[in-house]
Amino acid sequence: MSAELYLSIVVPVHRSEDCLAALHDAIVKALAWSGYHYEVIFVNDFSPDNSWSVIESLCATHPNVVGIDLRRNFGQDNAILTGIRIARGKYVAIMDDDLQHHPKFLPALLREIEKGSDVVYANLGKKHQKAWKNAGSWINGKIAEWVLGKPKGLYISPYKIMRADIARLIGEYPGYAPYVDGLIFQTTARITSVAAEHQDRFSGRGNYTLARSIGVAARLAFSFSVRPLRLIGVAGLIMSGLGFALTVVVIIYRLAFPQNFTPETVGWASLMVAILVSTGIQLILFGALAEYTGRSFLMVSNKPQTSIRQILNNDRAELTEDSINRSRRISS
Repeated sequence: MSAELYLSIVVPVHRSEDCLAALHDAIVKALAWSGYHYEVIFVNDFSPDNSWSVIESLCATHPNVVGIDLRRNFGQDNAILTGIRIARGKYVAIMDDDLQHHPKFLPALLREIEKGSDVVYANLGKKHQKAWKNAGSWINGKIAEWVLGKPKGLYISPYKIMRADIARLIGEYPGYAPYVDGLIFQTTARITSVAAEHQDRFSGRGNYTLARSIGVAARLAFSFSVRPLRLIGVAGLIMSGLGFALTVVVIIYRLAFPQNFTPETVGWASLMVAILVSTGIQLILFGALAEYTGRSFLMVSNKPQTSIRQILNNDRAELTEDSINRSRRISS
């Protein structure tokens, strides 16, 4: 086995007590051919089931398994960043905890990134999930094309691998509500993908809800670009021009056909249309401004990104108290 730690696999964990042992076994089987030194980092995001007990058991019997227990639920992306900061491998892979991202595709991801890419996504093809989740993924992909310049045809997958230097840059993000894929596209354009298959969930049901999907879209739209504000500004100019044009039309029509304007009806239609249109635009603008203002406030208020209760199988001399504080983490 190579003395160099070649691969770190970061797995955010939530409600997956029945999946973790099978996932670890699948990772061992997938990488048995390689001879590479690797580690598996399970980040327990305050799972309400017995996931942490399973992680403790895996850590007790496998020295290359690292367990991180968070003090409360911080969300998937915060859990991923926590694992990334611990990772020591030359490459860092990220996958879900339910075996829908099967470890058997890790060799293909490794072969592709060894060719020189900074990040390689697993293109999962047809996904075994609800239709609204597929629709949400498509919408988020289109937002990423507009906001981040994501190449068309590149699927943003939760299953991916990146170089350690890219992982370190992403791990320096201090914001309270990160979006890992958005950080990737802001860090590098050397991104490719390989074909993979989306598997059925090994056990239980997924944790991804409609509210979380909307939250991801909001983080993507408002955390990485001011383009939404510019779009609203352009829409305001267009509507102002349209309103001016309609005003001219109404005046001309009033002068040309005065008999059609009775005292009871003069101005009502145009007034109501103007009020509805202008009010709608104002509400959209205020909503966007509130989103940006709220995110800026939470950034400067120094809200903790994560808080670690315990780390198992951690022999990292470089993980000092200062480095933990710089990463906005709190450890026992």
